[in-house]
Amino acid sequence: MAKITLYHGSPNETLVPTYGKGEEKHDYGRGFCLTPDIELAREWAVCNDTEGYLYQIDLDVTDLDILDFDQYDPKAWIAELMSHRDADSSVRYRRFAPVFVEKYRIDTSPYDVIKGWRADSSYFLIAKRFVRDELDASLLSDALRLGDLGQQYCIKSEKAFKLIHRKYQPIEKIDQQVYLARYNERDLNSRKSLLELIESDRNTLKDTFSNYI
Repeated sequence: MAKITLYHGSPNETLVPTYGKGEEKHDYGRGFCLTPDIELAREWAVCNDTEGYLYQIDLDVTDLDILDFDQYDPKAWIAELMSHRDADSSVRYRRFAPVFVEKYRIDTSPYDVIKGWRADSSYFLIAKRFVRDELDASLLSDALRLGDLGQQYCIKSEKAFKLIHRKYQPIEKIDQQVYLARYNERDLNSRKSLLELIESDRNTLKDTFSNYI
């Protein structure tokens, strides 16, 4: 048996992970999202300027199929994000997003768990800049590693939910003032780093979204 320990930050004082719940417009659709980084979970718990609670979940992954987006071209992650959320509001985006998704999205249906980046404020900005032809595709891997924003696990299948060793009570209440400040600082630093990358000579604007639609 192989178990991994994951953490979930939430404004909710009670937690019952339930198959089929969650927002369809989340990064990976409906599911239950966690991170192996306890500090990130604490920050995410209060990122909407609310009280927050930290939960610890042990997941048996021995027989689970896990899709790890870090093993694929970043365009696959962008396509997955675009299939659930709008990366831009322009007419051009609405016209060409389905083409990009069709070409680069991975079929996630066979997988029990998805591991990948969390489209937090800064990560979502990466996708937005890319679809606006402001960031080369060749720089997406570097951009996704800016700011130490971490990754998440999204539990998707009924099988995976049954293997959660549930702990319904939070293991701690988060210091909202401390961790909201840390969340904002991390986000600000990653935005600055992204802007520096966009404005650098490495960003030739010859390998943009338009080349892939």
